[in-house]
Amino acid sequence: MLALVAACARAGSPSTTPVTRPEPAGAPAPLPGPAITSADAAYFESHELMVPVAGVSPRDLRDSFNEARDGGRTHRATDILAARGTPVVAAIDGEVVSITQNAAGGNTLYLTDSERRYIYYYAHMDRYSDQILHAVRVKQGFVLGYVGTTGNAPPNTPHLHFQVMRMNPGQQDWWSGTPVDVRNFMTLVGRARAQGY
Repeated sequence: MLALVAACARAGSPSTTPVTRPEPAGAPAPLPGPAITSADAAYFESHELMVPVAGVSPRDLRDSFNEARDGGRTHRATDILAARGTPVVAAIDGEVVSITQNAAGGNTLYLTDSERRYIYYYAHMDRYSDQILHAVRVKQGFVLGYVGTTGNAPPNTPHLHFQVMRMNPGQQDWWSGTPVDVRNFMTLVGRARAQGY
């Protein structure tokens, strides 16, 4: 687990070069993450989220949102540990915005909801599902890929790095929205569903 804490990070922009921001020596400990707004709470209470790893229950999720990472960064995501090759599924009905690979996140994917209010970022997947290459719109439970350790994930700690980011109206850099801690809004057990899209 310590290796996971040291390594796992959001890949930043979807380019192949990770974005890093040096922190000054002696930087303070990370502060609690951005607050859930009343608009966030209302949205996620009416749009149930599925845990994005098949077979994982909401009660199995560990809070890693505010954990410190190397370089003085804060995680701002949920790491979901599972056996290598476990299906990674769409947490919502949505649209695939980007499928890309980079040094930090490895095999990554970005999904958005139909209202384009939030971006759902998936990282460290072992591989993508064969079906995802033919899908743009997917249903909740659609298999996007499989748990792995690509990118900077520790090789012996397969997991999904899952991050939800709030978009501001008109925001063009959709990969850098405000991280939102949605762990308490993931109410459905992860379940791979029929691949219709």
